[in-house]
Parts: sequence; structure tokens; C-alpha cells
Amino acid sequence: MRLIRGQHNLHHAARGGSVTIGNFDGVHRGHQAMVAQLLATGPAPHTVLSFEPMPSEFFAPEQAPPRLSSLREKLQDLAELHIDQCMIVPFDAALSRMQPSEFVQALLVDGLAATRVLVGDDFRYGAKRAGSIDTLRADAARHGFAVESLDTVMDGDKRISSTRVRAALGAGDVAQAQQLLGRRYRISGRVQRGQGKGAGLGFATANLLVRRKPAPKFGVYATRLQLVDGRSLPAVSNLGVRPSIAGSDGCWLETHVLDFDGDLYGQHVSVEFCAFLRPEQRFDSLAALTAQIARDTEQARAAHAAAR
Repeated sequence: MRLIRGQHNLHHAARGGSVTIGNFDGVHRGHQAMVAQLLATGPAPHTVLSFEPMPSEFFAPEQAPPRLSSLREKLQDLAELHIDQCMIVPFDAALSRMQPSEFVQALLVDGLAATRVLVGDDFRYGAKRAGSIDTLRADAARHGFAVESLDTVMDGDKRISSTRVRAALGAGDVAQAQQLLGRRYRISGRVQRGQGKGAGLGFATANLLVRRKPAPKFGVYATRLQLVDGRSLPAVSNLGVRPSIAGSDGCWLETHVLDFDGDLYGQHVSVEFCAFLRPEQRFDSLAALTAQIARDTEQARAAHAAAR
């Protein structure tokens, strides 16, 4: 997949095909259906047009909902769907003030020279979200490109959305999140040196600093650690602020890989969430913490065995 960082990096070969537009946060089953339809029925190149930061993060960064995926994770998920290219446009003050017709002119006509645009039936765009599928079709008629919409993708009687995935993760319901995503939820990053507390307690951990607002509920999970060489290792992870560790700061995802003694420091890994075991809690002594970690580890083993 070709990554185009900003409209100024567009080349002639990247213009003139089919485009779909959105945040694509989490690349859930609704997004996957959108990409599948784009690939099946539209001329190449097939382009996902997305934004960084997401509009909600630009307008109200403190109140914005947790991201389901980092930019790197989103691009990886889109590449696995075999999209030709993704253009990431900076969402800034100038873009936020564009009227719907200006948005179409700048990005879809002058920029990507789209011949076909596919959007969801609830698509909104332009300043104050004034643009809709109807205004897009009117502009398309003037500029000579086609517009199609994809009906809402349902899971049972409810719409699949990033909001529903966040709600499931926030409740610790990783099975529901997996159902909506079509795969396990994951957090990726580079393993960092910790304080060595886990190793000192007999449970060495691979530590990821979670730099974005986390979507999952703080707590302990049965997980799988994915390595760049393709190995998938059963593990148990704690997501949270480590209330029992003096001097801890920030949000960390600490993963103990079962029956593994290799050095993962510096490696880029992904941690997949398989089952929620318990909420994060504070312990008054290292002995109590060690005993609970041992129980968590055995519970994770049982969860992995049951999933085979």
C-alpha cells in the first residue's frame, strides 16, 4: 500500500481512481465492507482518504474519545485489506473551515481527481458537518464523478461503529469488541525497559508505554504477544497505571509471556486482548502482589487452554 502524507505529495499515478473517506478508527467490519466494495466495483487506484488528527481530537482534544488504533496500526490494517493507497491529510484550522463545496474541490477534484467516491450513508463533511450525501451528489454532478453510498453494516440489530467497539472495550467485553472488529483488539509498540519489578517477582514483562488514551478497561487480560517474525505467544497482561509500584507514571501495558525467557527489549510487538480477567487494583505489599500475579497467570493459562 502506498502512503501519501498530504496532498502536496500526490503524484499523477495516484490520481483518477476510486476514493472512500473517513477516520477508519479501528478498521472494524463496517470499514472492511466499505473497502471491499471499493475494490470490487471501482476503478484503480483505490484510495482511502483519512485525517490526522481525527476531527474530534482537533476540536476538543481533552474530550475526544479514546483512539482504537494508532496511525501505524490503522495503516497496517488497511494494507492487509489490499487497498492501493491511503492519503493522510492534516486536519487543521484551514480544513475545519472549508465549506462542503470547497472540500470537494480541493481534495476530490483538484487533489485526487476522483472518478468515483464511496461513502457511508451517514457521511458528513465540511465546516460544521454541513455536507451530506445529498450535497456530495450535487457537487459530483457538477464535477463529473460518480457517488455511491454503502448501507450501514449491522451486527444483529445494531450498527457496527467505532463507538460501539470503544464501549465494549471500556466494559472489558473483549469478545464483543472482537465480534465488531472481525479480529482481536490489539495495542502495538516498541518494548521498553521497565523498573525490573516484574522480573524481581519472578514474572518478567515486556512493557509498552501507551501514549494515547486507552480504550480498554484498566485491568488484567489473557493476551497473545505477536512478534514481527510471525510467532504468536500466549501471555497475561496488565493495562493501567501500576498503582502498587512506587514511582510509576503514565499508562503501561505490561505483558508476561507464558513459558518464555527471551529478551524482547527494543522489539516492535503487538498485544492482542483475548479475555478480561479482573480490574486493576492496588496491593499493600509485594507479597500480596506476587500471589495475585501467580493467580492471574494460572487464570490466563486456563483461558488460553479453553480457547484452543
